[in-house]
Amino acid sequence: MDAGQLANAQTHIMAISEVIRLAVAPVFLLTAIATMVNAMNTRLVRVVDRRRVMQDRIKESGETPPENLKEELRLLIRRSRLIYLAILFAVLAALLICIVVAGAFLGALISVDVARGVAISFILAMSAMIISLGLFLREVYLGVSFGMNLKL
Repeated sequence: MDAGQLANAQTHIMAISEVIRLAVAPVFLLTAIATMVNAMNTRLVRVVDRRRVMQDRIKESGETPPENLKEELRLLIRRSRLIYLAILFAVLAALLICIVVAGAFLGALISVDVARGVAISFILAMSAMIISLGLFLREVYLGVSFGMNLKL
């Protein structure tokens, strides 16, 4: 190996080392997203279980089920859709973060400027996460507020 090839190899190693250092933050973000998906999945399981119970109660109530049972079932269906969409957008954000990391490594390996693509992917990932958190917040609100106006 001559001096020029050695310098070129060292430059690539330095570039890849820098990308690895920069990729650590998105990996932590992926961990946070995975934790959020886990929490949302837990809520979805609880809503689906409750919906099954309500469907059984409606079947047992005869031809004309009470309106409060139908209202709660409608709310549970709405909540499950919100959670599903929140999970969908969180997973989309995670996939976009993976594209950011892969793009950074690809740019370093083939010496191509991918900064704009990486930035756009990161902006899209943050947008998807904002939408996911907004949907999740709405679902939590619906879950907490249901029955608040009932008189005991």
